[in-house]
Amino acid sequence: MEGLLFPQVLFLLLWVQLCRGAAEVRLENGGGRCAGRVEVKQQGQWGTVCGYFWEAADAAVVCRQLGCGDAVEAHDFAHFGQGSGPIWMYGVECDGTESALSDCKNTEWTREYCDHSWDAGVTCSEYTGFRLVNGSTACDGRVEVQVLGTWGTLCDSHWDLLDAHVLCRHLGCGFAEAIPGGGSFGRGTGPTWRESFHCDGTEAQLGQCPVTALGASPCSHDRDAAVICSGDSGALRLVGGGSRCDGRVEIFQRGTWGRVLDDQWDMQEASVVCRQLRCGEAERAYNPPKPERGTGPVGLRGVRCAGHEPSLTLCNTSLPESALAAGIAEDVGVVCWASRQARLVNGPGRCAGRVEIYYRGSWGTVCDEGWDLPDAAVVCQQLGCGGALEAVGSAGFGSGSGQIWLGSVSCSGAEAALWDCPAGSWGEPDCGHKEDAGVVCSEFVALRLENNDSCSGRLQVFYNGTWGSVCSNSMTPQTVSLACKELGCGDAISLDPFPSYGTLPGPAWLDRVECGERHSSFWQCPSAPWHPQSCTDLRDETHITCQGRWPERAPALVPTCPNSTSCTDREKIRAVGGESGCWGRVEVWHRGSWGTVCDDSWDMLDAAVACRQLGCGPAVSALGGAAFGKGTGPIWLEQVECRGTEPSLQHCWARPGDSGSCRHKEDAAVNCSDATRGRPTSSRRESLLVITCIILGALLCLLLALLAGQAWSARAGHRASERAWEPFPEALYEEIGYSPALEKQGRFSISGSYSEGSLTKMQAHYEDIEEEDGPGSAPGTHLHPQRSAEAPGAEGHAWSPPQDSTGYDDAEEVSLAHGPEDTKAVTPELSPLTNTTTCTMHFNHLYFHLYD
Repeated sequence: MEGLLFPQVLFLLLWVQLCRGAAEVRLENGGGRCAGRVEVKQQGQWGTVCGYFWEAADAAVVCRQLGCGDAVEAHDFAHFGQGSGPIWMYGVECDGTESALSDCKNTEWTREYCDHSWDAGVTCSEYTGFRLVNGSTACDGRVEVQVLGTWGTLCDSHWDLLDAHVLCRHLGCGFAEAIPGGGSFGRGTGPTWRESFHCDGTEAQLGQCPVTALGASPCSHDRDAAVICSGDSGALRLVGGGSRCDGRVEIFQRGTWGRVLDDQWDMQEASVVCRQLRCGEAERAYNPPKPERGTGPVGLRGVRCAGHEPSLTLCNTSLPESALAAGIAEDVGVVCWASRQARLVNGPGRCAGRVEIYYRGSWGTVCDEGWDLPDAAVVCQQLGCGGALEAVGSAGFGSGSGQIWLGSVSCSGAEAALWDCPAGSWGEPDCGHKEDAGVVCSEFVALRLENNDSCSGRLQVFYNGTWGSVCSNSMTPQTVSLACKELGCGDAISLDPFPSYGTLPGPAWLDRVECGERHSSFWQCPSAPWHPQSCTDLRDETHITCQGRWPERAPALVPTCPNSTSCTDREKIRAVGGESGCWGRVEVWHRGSWGTVCDDSWDMLDAAVACRQLGCGPAVSALGGAAFGKGTGPIWLEQVECRGTEPSLQHCWARPGDSGSCRHKEDAAVNCSDATRGRPTSSRRESLLVITCIILGALLCLLLALLAGQAWSARAGHRASERAWEPFPEALYEEIGYSPALEKQGRFSISGSYSEGSLTKMQAHYEDIEEEDGPGSAPGTHLHPQRSAEAPGAEGHAWSPPQDSTGYDDAEEVSLAHGPEDTKAVTPELSPLTNTTTCTMHFNHLYFHLYD
């Protein structure tokens, strides 16, 4: 009974509160009054709202109740930190039209699932009104925006057609036809907001677009933004697509939007729609699939166009019922040429990431074949992101999916859009998603605290490709608070003075950052324009301490460096797993421990910086996939983006490695070229020794071959001049008569016959030996062999060794054919000549073996 009574009591309390009026609402811990954790005041006590079922409609009611414009995002899971005290509302279900959050329904059964880890939050746009002023109609004029009740103008420095399209649609004025230059509709009064909107054209209103103001230059009323909209008379719109120029067709009639249905929708009708919307030529006419069909009223049923009409309402729309009965009328859609868009995906910010193109109704990537800085420059300029800092290849920002639209792009850098550049055929590049192209633009910005404890240290901003300081002039507690929140470090604790004197060692990009109550993001705060020398004195640097994400860690106990209290960049990096400090897995020292680097986007530019920091000379290769084994502990850095000129990895832009998207199987590694520090491994030493031996052996064989050839030629010339003949001792004849060359020729010859040249050389060889023997030979030393009537190998005879011949051993047997009593007499006289002959024989044997 008690369990049933409690919900009834709670309902009674809520009813009493409703009778008293709407429950008070506030937003906490968001840096301003229009962003933060949702809290409701009941019974005199503030409590939170459970984020179970928390959606955009609920957030819209909160923003409206607080006078903070439209909702930009609905947050759950304690996005702005966990609250304390009671949880007053569970399972809120608003339809979006309520004037207060307490008017919405509550789902009581979700109570058992809710604790403060589910606390709901919202981010509101802060823009409470938009209007066009001083034009001839309500749909053209100077753009004015109301910020928390104050009207002001917008600067036209970043105002473009996509922003204007969103505004025209929001005001019910069709689409933007033109954005005339500043002053076309007179000078405004009041403040000129520095905010720049970055719409993609699909947002419902400007407040939902990303906004930046940091570093923007001051703007006068001579540059007030303006727009001329098409108006709502017979207006068309395309819904459900990825741009304003593709999607299902709707027509505005009698104050409401209605569907267009047809049973024979083709390119003629699509051409008229695209022309009316100023979207270029029609690329496709289609009937949307069932899940994408409309459900509202029908504005136009059945239409036949010739294709040249300026408006769809000028086509034949008075078709007889019989014509419509012939087929089934369905929703219709078009894809126009101007639907092509570019975007950057999976990067650390709006101006860095993988390049994707929207074409024919779907997003696809670009192949990195031939991808270079002029190509990247066109993308950056097209997206309003300044110049190109880096053209990234090899899926440096991750592999995409779906179609690869373009390849072999070759821009000059002056084109207005990427598809204006020479390139291969659409949808036919010869590459895979591992070769997706990306860019890093100069307007890409990021924030960090340079210290080993990421929640305390020197505040730095990344701009135009380098990290620089933020000056502390005019720094407010609100600015420090938003900086801490941007870094994920909770609330600000202090703005720390820096007593050291001296000159700043690097650029100082920002000064006079003045965040106020209305700002919900650090990037929306006004400041002095970007400048590399915004301040020069060390005492002007901003040093802050935030509450931190790791309050249990005592900063005083965290060593800034291994084995010391202070260290250089060189001591904050090491290469592990190789046999020297110049190749191996890259590890960096951070927050008192060593951790690895993820190989996402790891390339030769990053490796070059790592090798320089290691003191190891130029990089040979950048390795990924845990090439030197998996590391342990934290992964400190992801998506490192170096330009190659930084003194250390800590100076490169990188994403903190605590996102959980990378594992140790993706640890990055380097191979640096410094031979003085590097030592080859044992396997490399063995390989080097084998290769050296092979090379030396080959050179020795070549030298011996050259010497043998020269000796052969010299002997042949000498023998040709001698004609004396004297029988040669039989033993020596047998030795010289055997030749490995002759044996080889006999073994491999097809016909077995010798050429005349061969016979001439053999005859000269015999004569030379006989001359050396000479007339002075001792008697009895001539061992007479049995000779055939014809020379071996004569024409028509195949030569083969004698049946009882066995090479050198056979020569030994013949030379020792004398009796034992003659051995002493023969040996002394034969010894010198025999040794010479044996040496010659072995040299010739070596010579022929080199060529065997």
